Amino acid sequence: MQAELEPAPILEDIVELAEARHVPVRQIGRSKFDSLTATASSQGVLARAQPLDEADLDQLAQRRRPTPAFLVVLDGVTDPGNFGALLRTAECAGVTGVVVGRHRSVHVTPTVTKAAAGAIEYVPLALVGGIPAALRRLADLGVLTVGLDADAPTALAEAPIGDQPIAVVLGSEGRGLSRLVRERCDVVASIAMAGQLNSLNVAAAAAIACFEVARQRAATG
Repeated sequence: MQAELEPAPILEDIVELAEARHVPVRQIGRSKFDSLTATASSQGVLARAQPLDEADLDQLAQRRRPTPAFLVVLDGVTDPGNFGALLRTAECAGVTGVVVGRHRSVHVTPTVTKAAAGAIEYVPLALVGGIPAALRRLADLGVLTVGLDADAPTALAEAPIGDQPIAVVLGSEGRGLSRLVRERCDVVASIAMAGQLNSLNVAAAAAIACFEVARQRAATG
């Protein structure tokens, strides 16, 4: 905690919560504090935490209880704001894991963490060497992969989702699904739109897709 902060109720609450959980609180000078922060909007308080555990793809796919696997696979998403918003939506929709590539994809950053609003603590993340290979592995494990593509003839609402293990696959903000990823999906579906624009950003598309899966699962449960 920055030593020069003016007293405020929110700071008192933070100290009380930390003490109740036996978390030590230290006050340090502003220059040292600024050297430790990874964001420009720390508001004078920072916390050190253990690194997030990396999830295993096979374990995520083989989940069956209390509900079958419900995964989101990201093919080249690079915008941290979109990724964070997507994680928040995924957690609220009941997604049980998110899969991202180790390369050419955004990972957890301060911006992602802020946009996720706590979701990174609840949604397991699996890093994979390549998305096409991950989709092949998911198929081997009995997971239905549904890719989103604006030009797909099948509407997402008509996709055979049911209550089986499923992975929703979303492409990058610009080019969408790569060719090989699209070919590896079991189903390619589109989101019905009525406006003049022909695409949504990946966070908005993920929100619609995740809650459509949740809706169909609830209807068959």
